[in-house]
Amino acid sequence: MGLYRQHVLPRIVDKACATTEIRSLRGQVTEGLAGRVVEIGFGSGLNLPHLPPAVAELLAVEPSATARRLAASRVAASPVPVEFIGLDGEHLPLDDDSVDAALSTFTLCTIPDAIGALRELRRVLRPGGHLHFLEHGLSPDPAVARWQHRLTPIQRRLFGGCHFDRPIDQLLTTAGFDIASLRNYHLKGPQPPGYMYEGIAHNPPAAVR
Repeated sequence: MGLYRQHVLPRIVDKACATTEIRSLRGQVTEGLAGRVVEIGFGSGLNLPHLPPAVAELLAVEPSATARRLAASRVAASPVPVEFIGLDGEHLPLDDDSVDAALSTFTLCTIPDAIGALRELRRVLRPGGHLHFLEHGLSPDPAVARWQHRLTPIQRRLFGGCHFDRPIDQLLTTAGFDIASLRNYHLKGPQPPGYMYEGIAHNPPAAVR
């Protein structure tokens, strides 16, 4: 699985996550980002064309060398400076309270320790800063959820650890975020992989952390 995971899977994800529907959602979730932004799961840079002009700098975290190579043309075309700062969302090489906002799209489904990564984002995110997220996860529909649980072991093997059945809102609140806005819906197509969580989570002020 090494060659597949390192060289083939990033290309599959690059195509699968660049549909017309998902591009529109990327435009929505990046609205309001500003200042110094850290993005975990940068991938092949699919969010770059949607970043608002108010973003001064994007700090990119991405473990896949192939994905970073696929991103090269998007990075070169982006008016927002991009700096690759690390490979692991669970250990960010940034100071406490050093970024204005954070971005995560189709990432929390795959990170081994999602709660640990979210707590690390809270550490580097200034008090009052926001995390913008667009993730697929556990459906509240019991019939869909049953299929998500059944299919997740296969999904994890084929797609680099991706889960269909993570409760994204619960992960955020367990890590200490306050959810400021949340929209749930299904993407077009099969329901198990397409139940979405889109919104903004607030990093509480230091006094209430």
